[in-house]
Amino acid sequence: MNFNIFLFAALAIFLAGCNTNPNHETEESHHDEVKIQLTAYSNEFELFSEADPFVVGQSSEILSHFSHLPSFKALESGSMTIRLFVNGKETSQTLEKPTRKGIYKFVLKPETAGKGQLVFDIEAEKGNFQLTVPEVEVFADDHDAIHAADDIVVSETNATVFTKEQSWKIDFATAQPKTEPFGQVIRTTARVESALGDEALISAKTNGVVKLSANNILEGKPVSNGQVLFSILGSGLATNNSATRFSEAQNNYEKARADYERLAELAKDKIVSEKELLNAKNQYENAKVIYDNLKQNFNPTGQNVASTMNGYVKQIFVQNGQYVEAGQPIVLISQNKSLLLRTEVQRKFAPIIGSVNSANIHTLHDNQTYTLEELNGKIVSVGRNTNSDNYLIPMSLQIDNKGTFVPGGFVELFLKTLTNAQALTIPNSALLEEQGNYFVFVQITPELFEKREVKTGPTDGLKTEILQGLSKDERIVTTGAVLVKLAQATGTLDAESGHNH
Repeated sequence: MNFNIFLFAALAIFLAGCNTNPNHETEESHHDEVKIQLTAYSNEFELFSEADPFVVGQSSEILSHFSHLPSFKALESGSMTIRLFVNGKETSQTLEKPTRKGIYKFVLKPETAGKGQLVFDIEAEKGNFQLTVPEVEVFADDHDAIHAADDIVVSETNATVFTKEQSWKIDFATAQPKTEPFGQVIRTTARVESALGDEALISAKTNGVVKLSANNILEGKPVSNGQVLFSILGSGLATNNSATRFSEAQNNYEKARADYERLAELAKDKIVSEKELLNAKNQYENAKVIYDNLKQNFNPTGQNVASTMNGYVKQIFVQNGQYVEAGQPIVLISQNKSLLLRTEVQRKFAPIIGSVNSANIHTLHDNQTYTLEELNGKIVSVGRNTNSDNYLIPMSLQIDNKGTFVPGGFVELFLKTLTNAQALTIPNSALLEEQGNYFVFVQITPELFEKREVKTGPTDGLKTEILQGLSKDERIVTTGAVLVKLAQATGTLDAESGHNH
């Protein structure tokens, strides 16, 4: 009897085990694995969330990454409230600080099924902000939620994972291509020169031997207006002796002054005529002009020559102790504030050179590119003809020196023409070149990027026209593309790196 009861109980347990629904267990396990990804942008923040599918009455974890824009650095502090609106009902949660740097981990339990939206209210140091994720759906059961999540799952085939934790550590940015006017670009080189009026050539005013001041007359040395740079000594010369001329002018001046003063006293008593007094006065004033001029620029031993502007010594044309003649260049002083870019353009561009309205300037020594507007620049002149010695068309631009341009050097110049034609453009920093082909990394999600070949058009040094392979609604990596490429090559980054659900 006892044996029969035991056998019956064992059989019941066995049958109960057979009737267990294996699909249900698989579905519950799959529910734990399936995640939906949510992305939203505002002017101030980027949001990227990975969440469990939303099911009525079940808790869904929402791991949200927040990045500042345009720096794309992690939001490190601030209160955050998440609100789920579905059919007029609200479910919310508030976190006073991030769970980890840049990451807020929310848990919501929806109360009703249907389509709604997620709203994130951010209270940060710089103010209050809001991000909205539209078209969020809450499902009535696990089965519908899992199948809907499977339908929108993002494939990682031929894509590169680059987590937010990785991008926060580097200079990184993404952006959409721009549709904007983009005309023909003339690419050429230009020589950097000091602008007219930005330099002063100091010349000798008399014959003599140059004596340079060892402390002041060095190339690159700053000088001030009125600062004595050198002296020209003539006291030891047999001819054209400046010291002799100075003494002679001084003696003539003193004699003319004494004669005039004596005749002026005699004229009071009508002893001398008015004509004699006027002749004496004329000789005195002439002698005074000559003496004052020599006295201002000379001393008994020679001439002191001073700088006529604030700036620096750009070039020295003579050596210490060298004999010079009047008018001979001695020193070139430059302010180095305003520069000229002189270039020559091929004649085939003659029909469009008149429509050049701006330019971008690329410096070769530090690989920087500036717009003409950034340098407060302007187009000074455009040649109208060529000659038998030079078949190129001359052109000059003037810019302010921002400290990176060296007169005498060369820069790469991109002359931009005025146009109404619209083109799709991206920053040059987004382009990667491999064996003559160009690629960009297209964002699938803020942590997943697809390497895609594009066909490029002309470039203006900062932006490049895209002819094929990209649409205006897609988002691409504009800063840090090389490091995403490195992540693709190494394949060491884990898709779940830093994501502890």
